[in-house]
Amino acid sequence: MKYVVGVDLGTSAVKVLLMDQRGEVFREASKSYPSIHEKSGYSEQDPEEWVEKTVLTIKETVAGLDPGCVEGISFSGQMHGLVLLDEDHQVLRNAILWNDTRTTQQCLDIYELVGEKRLLNIAKNPALEGFTLPKLLWVKEHEPETYEKAAVFLLPKDYLRFRLAGEIHTEFSDAAGTLMLNISEKEWSREICEAVGVNLSLCPPLIESSGFAGYLMPEIAQETGLSEQVKVFAGGADNACGAIGSGILEEGKTLCSIGTSGVVLTYEESNEGDFGGRVHYFNHGKENAYYTMGVTLAAGHSLSWFKNVFAEDEHFDDLVKGLADVPIGAYGLLFTPYISGERTPHADAVVRGSFIGMDTSHKRIDFVRAVIEGITFSLNESVEIFRESGKKIDSIISIGGGAKNEEWLQIQADIFNAKIVRLTSEQGPGVGAAMLAAYGCGWYSSLNECSEDFTQVEKTYEPIIENVEKYKELYSLYKSIYQQTKELNQRLNGFRP
Repeated sequence: MKYVVGVDLGTSAVKVLLMDQRGEVFREASKSYPSIHEKSGYSEQDPEEWVEKTVLTIKETVAGLDPGCVEGISFSGQMHGLVLLDEDHQVLRNAILWNDTRTTQQCLDIYELVGEKRLLNIAKNPALEGFTLPKLLWVKEHEPETYEKAAVFLLPKDYLRFRLAGEIHTEFSDAAGTLMLNISEKEWSREICEAVGVNLSLCPPLIESSGFAGYLMPEIAQETGLSEQVKVFAGGADNACGAIGSGILEEGKTLCSIGTSGVVLTYEESNEGDFGGRVHYFNHGKENAYYTMGVTLAAGHSLSWFKNVFAEDEHFDDLVKGLADVPIGAYGLLFTPYISGERTPHADAVVRGSFIGMDTSHKRIDFVRAVIEGITFSLNESVEIFRESGKKIDSIISIGGGAKNEEWLQIQADIFNAKIVRLTSEQGPGVGAAMLAAYGCGWYSSLNECSEDFTQVEKTYEPIIENVEKYKELYSLYKSIYQQTKELNQRLNGFRP
């Protein structure tokens, strides 16, 4: 039996899937690493942690196998992060992550220098704090000595791949999240770079997501127990790989992925759609295809935050025990998941979360239900945008942490008013990375053909009409909270560290 490895470099952990030629997960493992939060709004990681934990996880996953049976490896990775390397390809500072919000001023600078409309024409996305270019400009302004030493920047999974294979590249799906790529032309935008004063030479060479990026370096092969002949492929941004691993490879397919952040993603055949910057428009991991995406910044993160604060020593299963016994609306309790700011439809780095309607009768499980409903309400705002644009969304594939709990899947069906599909593996990004390796190795003639083996439906959840109507009423209340707390949060911001 032959195998491929899919590496998913997430925000909190790296996950490794070993998949066979039947499209089945043979083994999987993960290892976590910390984030660094020096100030409010700052979020960084040490790239060396990624490399160390990935090597250890691959070693654990392939232990006992004949090294020659693993043919390829590819990667999925957290988007937008900035890794700066000097001319010797040494890391200059910690990576600044996608959920770092220190760059509000740099976003305003980009609009002034490039023009908001022109930026949307070229990069197809607004200037938001999470993207890579604002981070690069922040380093240029606040750490000029570091910036002067920089020879190239990489996205997180591209740095990891470089350390494993020794080649410097990025690919289009991740480059699309930098604000420096001409999405339609599939090339770095000289116009944007010159307008903001960034040297085009800092941008790495571009290849396709399924593009060959070298072989494992001898020392990595030895450390992991793999062969030096393992082919390494470029991979893709986590959401692009999530789309591939969930079969979002043609028009009419929609994905809901709930990890640290949450996304609602739809396939786009062309680059001609116009959402006015309300949702993201990125290059797909499938060649010459695109996807649009709405984002909830703190989806699963809202639930993990609640657990860490109020149930730190308990298992997640204990936290959600009794969830189905709490009625819709959690006895009049609403939650907005803005604990890290918000992205869609409110591009607001300052707003923060709220519990509305608390009283002395509420129990912890009521708060858990409110958090889960609030996350799903936020994701529904993206579903609503897509429907308003004319898209028909009556079936949604759900992956990530939100696909592990039966009650949450039913909540998604009821709030989205759509059939929810759970796959045999909810780890879409890792599966997508493995599929890119399988396709790159020549196992299949197309990603669509590969998907027939690698993505299988396990169960579906139909919306319950009575629940749909109750949630419509609650959703209208939820949507009113942002405008009523926006100014309060702006005034509170001065009290934050």
